[in-house]
Amino acid sequence: MPSLAFLASQSAPAQAARARLAARYGEVPLTRAQVVVALGGDGFMLETLHATQARDLPVYGMNRGTVGFLMNAYEEDALPQRIEAAQETVLNPLRMQATTLHGVEQEALAINEVSLLRQGAQAARLRIWVDDKLRMQELVCDGALVATPAGSTAYNYSAHGPILPVGADVLALTAMAAFRPRRWRGALLPKGAQVRFEVLEPEKRPVMADADAQSVRDVVTVDIRSEPAIRHRLLFDPGHGLDERLIREQFV
Repeated sequence: MPSLAFLASQSAPAQAARARLAARYGEVPLTRAQVVVALGGDGFMLETLHATQARDLPVYGMNRGTVGFLMNAYEEDALPQRIEAAQETVLNPLRMQATTLHGVEQEALAINEVSLLRQGAQAARLRIWVDDKLRMQELVCDGALVATPAGSTAYNYSAHGPILPVGADVLALTAMAAFRPRRWRGALLPKGAQVRFEVLEPEKRPVMADADAQSVRDVVTVDIRSEPAIRHRLLFDPGHGLDERLIREQFV
């Protein structure tokens, strides 16, 4: 049986589950764990992956939240056997480098997506570069995002972006409420592409950047690329892995 560390969100169901599972199976500190068991929803799974990224530990999630797209079904019995039989999916995050109107540079990692959103009443005006080539002179919109396959069913899907298979090695670039060009539906980019958003009229039309809920206001440029040096290891029950979930999501 692997050594387990249990992490739980602050919700009452997650905390109660953590107490029961730790008492039943025993637990060790995170520094000695071989597997992390995360109890909560998708938001807490993202928090757990960010918090443990330096340790290269597999994370087995069980849903004690709402959607639970990144989680397994909650079941207290036979936990060691489920972990032993689980299939591993490796995810690489996006690295965001944002520069603000005041010249401050901030960096963050995103497992789901990096998004740019208008801060005020007026639409954002964005210029888009891909691998140092100007690809769109002006995008007038409520916002735009770059999503990983893992994040393609989250904010990206709500913005009518495509669902991406995990092994496709592509990123989705999706606009939110595009006004000009009105018919633009976004683009699929190679995983190794480097995307730069340049904010036009940043004082009149302020824009914020967000990487998995890490926000930077009043940005003027945002650079985004996949970070292959960092990997997140998720464990899923057989037949319920992330690939299967991504396919199933397209038929509902």
